[in-house]
Amino acid sequence: MPAADHPIPDRHGQCLYRADEQLQALLPLYLPPDLLAHMRPRFARMGELAGGRLDELAREADRHPPQLQTRNRRGEDEERILKHPAYREMERIAFADFGLGALSHRSETLGWAGAMPPTVKYVLTYLLAQAEFGLCCPVSMTDSLTRTLRRFGSPALLARCLPALTSIDIDGLAQGAMFMTEQGAGSDVAATATRAWRDAQGQWRLEGDKWFCSNPDAAYAMVLARADGAPAGMKGVSLFLLPRVLEDGSRNRYRIVRLKDKLGTRSMASGEIRLEGALAYLVGEEGRGFVQMADMVNNSRLSNGVRAAGLMRRAVAEAEFIARERRAFGHALQDLPLMRRQLDKLRVRAEQARTLMFQTAAVLARADAGDAQAYALLRILTPLIKFRACRDARQVTGDAMEVRGGCGYIEEWSDARLVRDAHLGSIWEGTSNIVALDVLRAVRREGSLPVLRAHLDGLRTDTAFVQAVPGAFAAALADVAQAAARLAEEAACDGGEELARQAASGLYHATSATAMAWEAARTGSPERLRWAQLVVMHRLLPRDPLRPRTGPGDGP
Repeated sequence: MPAADHPIPDRHGQCLYRADEQLQALLPLYLPPDLLAHMRPRFARMGELAGGRLDELAREADRHPPQLQTRNRRGEDEERILKHPAYREMERIAFADFGLGALSHRSETLGWAGAMPPTVKYVLTYLLAQAEFGLCCPVSMTDSLTRTLRRFGSPALLARCLPALTSIDIDGLAQGAMFMTEQGAGSDVAATATRAWRDAQGQWRLEGDKWFCSNPDAAYAMVLARADGAPAGMKGVSLFLLPRVLEDGSRNRYRIVRLKDKLGTRSMASGEIRLEGALAYLVGEEGRGFVQMADMVNNSRLSNGVRAAGLMRRAVAEAEFIARERRAFGHALQDLPLMRRQLDKLRVRAEQARTLMFQTAAVLARADAGDAQAYALLRILTPLIKFRACRDARQVTGDAMEVRGGCGYIEEWSDARLVRDAHLGSIWEGTSNIVALDVLRAVRREGSLPVLRAHLDGLRTDTAFVQAVPGAFAAALADVAQAAARLAEEAACDGGEELARQAASGLYHATSATAMAWEAARTGSPERLRWAQLVVMHRLLPRDPLRPRTGPGDGP
């Protein structure tokens, strides 16, 4: 039977870039024409890999998780993490072929002379995550560690570490990691107990246990520790760079105690670390570790939101394909009323995340160029996408699995892996409660709310927006943005923290709906405008859940 006529549709082998018409339509809004023309074949190549070879490799790596070898066959201590060849090949594709860990830190990458804007990195990550979520963590941590080191590290430290961290030669590459969590200090960084002290030679040494360390055999890791004599609480915590191998070629004094057996991201190793007087280098000022680590964490949170958007896109695209190709009860599934409604629900959440990915990446570029207003905007957009997109990914991947039916629960297909990985995403780099509270922190400390409102005002007064978006809907967008801001202000007041999640959701929905409407106006897309309307209708306006539908546009 020809594949096209088979009752179980299989999308494998499809280019995930060329099949994504919305992505292709949005890219001209966010990338300059010359760079976009240069990157289109490279986006297409990543899309081909993600829809074919990378998808195969990801399935194999998920089935064969890494193993910790603590001794060699002679009985000598020799800690090695044994990684499946499929994972190694994915590392080569991500780090070497596309330079994803170094893209933001090199003057020339992928044949392009000059610095790449963050949007390029995140589009490639978005496509990669649709096939392989776990590897995106070491890629992001390498990128984020390099960023933090460049901001706060000494010239001597940069000279020692930067060439390997920014290498695109897989054999000369140094990957990065972040060892922050302890059993008694997860989100509560102030409770960090890992000890730091200076030895007789004036070198910093670290002692203590780190409880959750992804990519534990990385060449370099950022570590939080408390120096002897430092005050209790946050002000006593400092940031250190921990090398895996010392300059003389010997192994540093820390052990990988064991690897985690995880729900998701099975392809990538996460472990527990015991520091036993390990040599480390102070990064930045002593006692300001959390402030400096926060830069790395925020960058990782943005990447996490991008990955969640990628997971949702893959889940939705699979569901759309099945609904189009599979027939039941004499109809294509997509022609059945309940299926149309279900697909709408999935698309709206996925497209919200995609829009916030592009918006935040553009703001990041301006913030890194020294724009203070852009930094304040970045400080609120980053936790918004991390909070809401990562939560939405759990529901979207689960509901999309249903569209495939019984096959969706079979590990031969991508659905189950997407569901497992989505649940990891909402915990990595801060749980939902912690990240929602960070939204309030941006409101209180960074003055982010007026800047966000000004940004939304700018989108609504854009000429294309004014010409293409119906006046009544434009007014509704202004109203919900104002209402969301009022709620955020109330949540940011003393005693208002119980409203943090509600406020963060309101700001996310108001921001994404406005930006989607702006994109719709700029691209001439009635679909994006409709999705923006559905966000307002179903996420921001009061509705009676028992009211019968009154019109075809009443949505999901």
